[in-house]
Amino acid sequence: MSGEFMVDVRGVHKSYGPLEVLRGVDLRVRPGEVTVIIGPSGSGKSTLLRGINHLEKIDRGYIAIDGEFVGYRRSGNRLHELKEREILRRRTHIGFVFQNFNLFPHLTVRQNVTEAPISAQRRPRDEVEALAAELLEQVGLSGKADAYPRQLSGGQQQRVAIARALALRPKVVLFDEPTSALDPELVGEVLEVMKALARGGTTMIVVTHEIGFAREVADTVAFMDAGRIVEQGPPPRVLDRPEHDRTRAFLGRVL
Repeated sequence: MSGEFMVDVRGVHKSYGPLEVLRGVDLRVRPGEVTVIIGPSGSGKSTLLRGINHLEKIDRGYIAIDGEFVGYRRSGNRLHELKEREILRRRTHIGFVFQNFNLFPHLTVRQNVTEAPISAQRRPRDEVEALAAELLEQVGLSGKADAYPRQLSGGQQQRVAIARALALRPKVVLFDEPTSALDPELVGEVLEVMKALARGGTTMIVVTHEIGFAREVADTVAFMDAGRIVEQGPPPRVLDRPEHDRTRAFLGRVL
């Protein structure tokens, strides 16, 4: 494995019974880069993200974060699944922002942000709470620390979810269609936070239908179809001069 890549996905396959969802996916992301994955529903985008942080076990291939396998250790030429405690430890290196926020409804905003660093990473409470205050200010929610998720708009909840992911001090942050559950007028506030993260050098993989965001922020755009990455490259080439018929057909429908 090359230390050149923060995320290194090689030959990844995943099936659910007879349904082959990922068919030999390769994806590499350098530190500080933003990769945006686009494609039709059912193309395997979300399954790929869930495989990267081992929420889904892959069938073949491997995934490494900063040179360390996710979910497995190598012994000779074989990979052996890690114990759950070690999987959870390694997963804390990977931030994940879900489509539907996934905040704990019984915890305040502050508690949602601090829970995982304190319980899973065993970091000192004072340190984590100070970081949480900084992150909530960063996402424009410093006045909402004592509110509960039900008291927030969808856009505010998603910004809390971003702060929660960043509180882990992750090596990469995965975003799974982070604006698709939002009312249209709330999409912009979440995208602005994500753009600021990209400018700050956060390594990000973003599954989204927001083509304008991909054009503005991505270093690489990858188009997925039927479980494969059909083509990838800089946004101007993939979005404006796609080489593959399937990419052209998809963009013709969404642009």
